[in-house]
Amino acid sequence: MIAAPAATASHTPIGPAEAEALFHDLAGEARLLCAVSGGPDSTALLCLLSDWAHGPGRPRLHAATVDHGLRPEAGVEAETVGKLSATLGVDHVTLRWEGPKPASALQDEARRARYDLLTQEASRLGGAVIVTAHTLDDQAETVLMRLAHGSGPSGLAGMRGRSRRGAAQIARPLLGIPKARLIATLRARQLPFVEDPSNADRRFERVRWRALAPLLAEHGLDAGRLGLLARRLARQEEALCEAADTALARARLSPSVEGVTRLALEAIADEPEEILLRVLGAALRETGGGGDQPRLERLEACAAALLPALRGRLAMRRTLSGCILSLDREGVLTIRAEGPRRRGIHPATS
Repeated sequence: MIAAPAATASHTPIGPAEAEALFHDLAGEARLLCAVSGGPDSTALLCLLSDWAHGPGRPRLHAATVDHGLRPEAGVEAETVGKLSATLGVDHVTLRWEGPKPASALQDEARRARYDLLTQEASRLGGAVIVTAHTLDDQAETVLMRLAHGSGPSGLAGMRGRSRRGAAQIARPLLGIPKARLIATLRARQLPFVEDPSNADRRFERVRWRALAPLLAEHGLDAGRLGLLARRLARQEEALCEAADTALARARLSPSVEGVTRLALEAIADEPEEILLRVLGAALRETGGGGDQPRLERLEACAAALLPALRGRLAMRRTLSGCILSLDREGVLTIRAEGPRRRGIHPATS
């Protein structure tokens, strides 16, 4: 007979053996930069990482707190993190977001500024890996937000355990851990933490999804289920990316030069639509048109126009994501970066 899990399992503290498993993939790094806001998730991460990093042969651990300059309490909170870091034997620095703040999309801009500052600090430390405290709850909210925005499989795979931002690597070792367990970890150690009031501000989309979490969980769509969906889609994403890379290599007519990619579209015309979309997306990124990766529906519309033109031996031209896509009557698709004065996403022409 298999015993039922304890009712409090999702609220148990994280012990040394579990931390060892969570941080195993970080053992080969030279330096780690732990992003700590002073909230429960990142404070627990700092404490767990500090214990783990004091073992023999472990990476040198550093901590950083970003003061966005949006709340008067933020400076005091950063000082508190600094004091905790000192007691743990971890070097700490406060990074400040200077300059005027935007009137709209404040959370998005603050997030961008935060990662810019952390990336700069990681570089200053000689290429440290940035470690963040994103949890299973954060992953679930991300999946819901992306689903509402019309994301495809790549977006619904959620945050990855490892990703890159420019030259910096970002590690998220707690993606499978509920927030409640991190709070339990701090309570077991009798450590205080702060709560950012913006985490309850319903003007922000993530907060509104967070408020819906109990209702969704009642119907079986809890953080665990959403996290499982993200992991399964990440697994499929890996396989699809590999297939798309193979198709792109088959279609490429010559090595890409800066700002120009040429593809024999007919070589991949019979591929599944998902692979074709990924090849086009990869070619756009590779060409470096200066625009963002296009929204999925724009990419789908582009592919839907290219294939009939290819079969009818018709020439056509489109602009997308800072690039000009030109299909000739022989089925050669040339993707070229737009000139600096015309970059951007424009209506399609054919």
